Amino acid sequence: MSATITAPPQPAVARHARRDGARVRRRRVLVWIATHALAIALALMFLAPVVFIALTALMTDEQALTSELWPQTWNWDNFAVVFEKSRLLRWAGNTLMYAALGTLFTVVSSVPVAYALARFRFRGRRLAFLVVITAMMLPPQVVAVPIYLVWARLGLTDSLWPLILPLLLGDAFSIFLLRQFLVTIPRDYTDAAKVDGCSDVKTLVRVVLPMARPAIAAVALFQFFYCWNDYYGPLLYAGVEQEDLTLSLGLATFKAFHSVQWNLTMAATLLVTAPVIIVFFLAQRVFIEGVTLTGVKG
Repeated sequence: MSATITAPPQPAVARHARRDGARVRRRRVLVWIATHALAIALALMFLAPVVFIALTALMTDEQALTSELWPQTWNWDNFAVVFEKSRLLRWAGNTLMYAALGTLFTVVSSVPVAYALARFRFRGRRLAFLVVITAMMLPPQVVAVPIYLVWARLGLTDSLWPLILPLLLGDAFSIFLLRQFLVTIPRDYTDAAKVDGCSDVKTLVRVVLPMARPAIAAVALFQFFYCWNDYYGPLLYAGVEQEDLTLSLGLATFKAFHSVQWNLTMAATLLVTAPVIIVFFLAQRVFIEGVTLTGVKG
């Protein structure tokens, strides 16, 4: 007498399949967490202050002075109060002008110098590169007094022009970063362009610059972030009028006037730092690619 094998009911098979699939997904998640445990811990460490600032910015004045971490009520009006009690838009305009012109002047002036140091063979090339490295390591406080006296005699103090105009002569760190990248570009490309009759300027514009876009983007982002967050320079030259301040200097002034209103201070801090965070996340791929490629030896 032969026994008949009956297949399990279809709902039971589907239930077992779902259970096995959930088990596999859970195992993959645990493996991923174990593999990236250090990165996750560092990410949480860096995100914790941002989360704390955001939560405090939404509290009331009374709760911000307590040890509570979660807002009892979500006070979105704190951001509007910041605009009412400060000249944030004016400060943002000054900072944007400083950052945009400073970035443009830095890129335009640093690229030719870096190209000359990377490609041309001339007497004193190593000495010039050593001067660039020395200038990069020189603290700005060392030459602050004589440079301030020069700009005072020219009548350009109480403005941001003493911080913007020197960037027309290049930036040591930008020149160094661009030079390190341009060295990695094979000479075959530039030699082929010269064989076709291109001048040095045309070779730079049509051949080198398209290949150096990641490095140029990295330099531009570095300079933009530096100008946006610069506090020492505007403190020396921007003056004392509220209309002439930048965001970093204006934020310090706002904190001094509202020292016990931590919710407003945190709201202003979040508004000041948000544009930089957004720009970085939008351009992080190009930024990381440019920084990575500048460390590759040709």
